[in-house]
Amino acid sequence: MVAVVDLFCGAGGLSHGFRLEGFDVLAGVDTDETCRYAFEANNGAPFLRYDVAEMTAKDIRDLFGSSSPTVLVGCAPCQPFSSYSQKNENPKWSLVETFGRLIAKVHPDIVSMENVPRLLKFRGGDVFGRFVAMLRESGYRVHWTEVFSPGYGVPQRRTRLVLLASRLGAIKLEAPSYHPPYRTVRSAIGALQPLMAGEIDPFDPYHRASTLSETNLRRIEASIPGGTWHDWDDDLVAKCHKSHKGWGYVSVYSRMSWDEPAPTITTQFYGFGNGRFGHPEQNRAISLREGAILQSFPEAYKFVEPADPIQFKVLGRMIGNAVPVLIARAIARSVRNHLDEVNAW
Repeated sequence: MVAVVDLFCGAGGLSHGFRLEGFDVLAGVDTDETCRYAFEANNGAPFLRYDVAEMTAKDIRDLFGSSSPTVLVGCAPCQPFSSYSQKNENPKWSLVETFGRLIAKVHPDIVSMENVPRLLKFRGGDVFGRFVAMLRESGYRVHWTEVFSPGYGVPQRRTRLVLLASRLGAIKLEAPSYHPPYRTVRSAIGALQPLMAGEIDPFDPYHRASTLSETNLRRIEASIPGGTWHDWDDDLVAKCHKSHKGWGYVSVYSRMSWDEPAPTITTQFYGFGNGRFGHPEQNRAISLREGAILQSFPEAYKFVEPADPIQFKVLGRMIGNAVPVLIARAIARSVRNHLDEVNAW
């Protein structure tokens, strides 16, 4: 069976896609201890709390052992590649190069990296360019593409950068199999139990909605699907948005539309004021469960131990940072098809 090691694994979305496609996930590596239970409970593999920047090639070779062929996957944290970080030094931006140096020393048969498309332009494309150059100098054939998630069945307008590289021959990501009309918010979460703000579904502890202040409750009552805060009465508009600078910032305080894919699910999707995360018709932000479904996590996916508290901030980070599982499955299938082509099983 093909062996997979997942660096920057988080809650395990990328590993889970590989596991569902029949790969042997050996380990996940991350610094975020809160992800341990989710990774291990759903992927049947150990979570190793290490800083990838401090790992050696031997550490990773030891994880693979005698397995063959080997697949090393990873999603270096994408926050360093924000527009803010392009103006301010962020030590995490070097993690992509750290990943590249480890690959050059370990020589796994196949590599996959998922990240934000902004990485292609970060520091003028220099970081991504050096990463690709390191792979090619190490004998890899490299392919990358920008992926529109609805094309792979994910019901959200998330665009990501997916790279595949192989020492065994040319490799590429499978073509999208979904075409307009794409999966919608309604098709994904329309059948879930209705909730009020602050309410928890008694049969599903992850289906819980954050509370709303009196002002925000009035704001969401005045919001329409796909609209903006420009639809509100003036007394509801935040002071910062009334200024000339804030007038065009409309991607917050709005509802999703039932019959379209969701907006990109971020780590703060559970907050009405954090983006276009209002439920299409109920007066609340979407729940943790709804965010996970829109990220294409299976409904059986476990995020915290049954006796542990469920915290919006912690689960929001786990869910929002994850590789959508359906994208992960497409990456895994592409690897499997490539191994079939080169007879490397």
